[in-house]
Amino acid sequence: MGRAEERRARQRGGGVRRAETSPSAGARRMGHDRGGYDDRGSYGGGGRADRRRSASRHDDRSLLRRIFTWKKILGTFFGFILLGMAAAVGLYWYVDIPTANIDATQQSNVYKVNGKTIANVGETKREIIGLDKIPENVRQAVVAAENKTFYKDPGVDIKGTTRGVLNTLMGKGKQGGSTITQQYVKNYYLSQEQTVSRKVQELVIALKVDRQVSKDEILAGYLNTSYFGRGVYGIQAAAQAYYEKDAQDLTLSEGAYLAALLQAPNQYDFAIASETGKKLAKQRWAYALDNMVEMGWLTPQERADQKFVDPKKPKQAAGLEGQNGYFIQAAKNELARHLMKEDDTLSVDQAYATIDQGGWTIDLNIDPKKQKALEKAVDQELTSELDPKTRKVDAAVQAGAVSVDPKTGKIVAMYGGEDYLKHTTSNALRYDYQPGSTFKPVILASALENEAVNEDDEPITPKTIYNGDSETKIEFGNGQTYAPPNEGDDDFGPITVQRGMDKSVNSVFAAMGADVGMDKVKETASDLGMRDFEPVAAMTLGSMGASPLDMAGVYATFDAHGKKVTPSIIKKATHKDGDYVPEPIGDEVISRQTADTITSVLQGVTNDGTGAAVLRGPYAGKYKAAGKTGTTDANVSALFAGYTPELVTVVGLYGEAPEGGGGLKTPEGKKAKAGNHVPLYGAGGRPTTHGSGFPSEIWAAYTLGALNGGSDARFELDTDMGVGVAPPPSTEAPETEAPETEDPDPQDPTEAPPATTPPPTTDPTDPGTEEPTDGPTTIQPPITLDPDPDDSGGAENGNGKPRT
Repeated sequence: MGRAEERRARQRGGGVRRAETSPSAGARRMGHDRGGYDDRGSYGGGGRADRRRSASRHDDRSLLRRIFTWKKILGTFFGFILLGMAAAVGLYWYVDIPTANIDATQQSNVYKVNGKTIANVGETKREIIGLDKIPENVRQAVVAAENKTFYKDPGVDIKGTTRGVLNTLMGKGKQGGSTITQQYVKNYYLSQEQTVSRKVQELVIALKVDRQVSKDEILAGYLNTSYFGRGVYGIQAAAQAYYEKDAQDLTLSEGAYLAALLQAPNQYDFAIASETGKKLAKQRWAYALDNMVEMGWLTPQERADQKFVDPKKPKQAAGLEGQNGYFIQAAKNELARHLMKEDDTLSVDQAYATIDQGGWTIDLNIDPKKQKALEKAVDQELTSELDPKTRKVDAAVQAGAVSVDPKTGKIVAMYGGEDYLKHTTSNALRYDYQPGSTFKPVILASALENEAVNEDDEPITPKTIYNGDSETKIEFGNGQTYAPPNEGDDDFGPITVQRGMDKSVNSVFAAMGADVGMDKVKETASDLGMRDFEPVAAMTLGSMGASPLDMAGVYATFDAHGKKVTPSIIKKATHKDGDYVPEPIGDEVISRQTADTITSVLQGVTNDGTGAAVLRGPYAGKYKAAGKTGTTDANVSALFAGYTPELVTVVGLYGEAPEGGGGLKTPEGKKAKAGNHVPLYGAGGRPTTHGSGFPSEIWAAYTLGALNGGSDARFELDTDMGVGVAPPPSTEAPETEAPETEDPDPQDPTEAPPATTPPPTTDPTDPGTEEPTDGPTTIQPPITLDPDPDDSGGAENGNGKPRT
């Protein structure tokens, strides 16, 4: 067969291959068919099987080439890129900037005295401040340490974030690489969980935030939300925790250390750090400063001048120890009252909840020197005399005091108890005890203010004469009669109001209350700032509830010539939603003449009455004073409320059963439980406890110290009544003609000026001449108190413990 024929045969798909026409080709084919050797010397297992294997390999290579062509590979690659870009765009538009999480905005309340933080109270120790309160070089140190490209980058670090995602997927834990913007987003909007979804959210939100918020706002947010160790968040709380100063007072070196803490707060805290940790902290501190030089924010010489400043050791108890807790109680009470006044829809609980949400910076009026003098006076005059191991009753003694500047209304000193952490009830604020005879000046003030008259239709003045006999029966109208006993059941006979005040004669002021009318007495008491009470006869002896703080406001109003004084412990309370700046001095609520007459009369008490101890001995001639003692029935409490021209102070002593009852009994003779009122007989080794005793002694010691050893200030009185303004004694022989209104009490000093240190007419510690207590009465009214932010119920809670 010729070549042309073979070609045609192949084209037709049939015929014999040309190669097979040759004998050698045919032999080779036969050899293959028989499994012989091929022309290369290899043994063939059969030609058909070889062809099938060869065809399979050819088909496999063809399939791979058909699927993975360069065009398809490049197309797929760019397709994934486009898909990723579409997904990124979709995420950008789908993911919104969320609202801030509650943890990021939660703040503590910061309390300060003289600019120094005494307590940082709240679950989250944070005080949010503006960027203007953070020194520029401290801000720069943070940027230099954490994110040098902060002011240039778009808010994210793709490389660092990708590394973080991969490390998270591989279980390598928390990894760095985030920008300041990303960290701010994590702190402020998201959470601290380490998941891929959170990382992606962080990236997208950071991009949006960087476009919508200024770099300064981002930096401020970052510095206010970051954790610095020691349980504090934000640079202001960190400055206080590590250097006991505000952020605005930080030096560059201190700021660089705080910047270093951001990387590893616990590891770099010098209070707990190992030697390695301290070394690393200093390296990080130096890294921040070196970067500042590199970035042009610090000269090499300024860098060389920087010395590392060791942080201070952490403080314990969050500043509530000692008297601080009592200050905070008083401040919260006052602020709650203000909030309820501003928004009359707020309940007591809502007002306190608003405060507890945090964010308040509260500066207090406490004067450190006067506060120290008050605490020293209590320790010296009372605590040193108590011995609970020897006398069970000594464990029941609780002291409270409030001191006010009458010209400003500021509370300059307060004593709430031995230690807030040991006794959380503030004895300065509690009103579950009675003020006793310290209420008597209010009755006289009401008589003067209302121009009341006695039974003889004569105006009531300090010279008015009443029956001073014990248990004199007094008609109050509406069928009410009252016959209060005097202390020791003493009879004084006819006695002037002045002398009745000096000796605290119960029958005089019960009769005066009846003449004035208890409704009017209540009205005057309310005007002076006292709580609500039932206007019944027994209230003439001060049987209502009142705290030392309440009575300090009353007496400060007397000292302020009748202008209402509402004592304030808060100097200023600052919050992002509005500030509170108290105005303690109000309008005139009683006339100046009435107020000044009370002051004049009360000088008789301190000159030659039950309060004479405050002007005798080491206190003689040191200052001018007016005041009133108070002792309640069953010797449960005793007070002294007094003032000089410069200072008003009320000191109270209260009998409160300790934990377990202390083996004591209530006035009714029942076994006492913790918090029950108990008599103070025998306290401090003295038979009884009176206002002329420990309270007067504490008052005098404190006043002398607070006035730096004394004062020449005098009362400026606009009145012609009372011993404080009596004319000087005549040197001529007394006239034989009796005065128009003869004072049957030869010791009545209303017609003669008080001596600077008059000799005592009687022993002031003698129960027979001590001010009377609330004796048995024919009327026993309940004590009704007005709602108050520091209490939602009555005088005692369900456990029998007093409320504050």
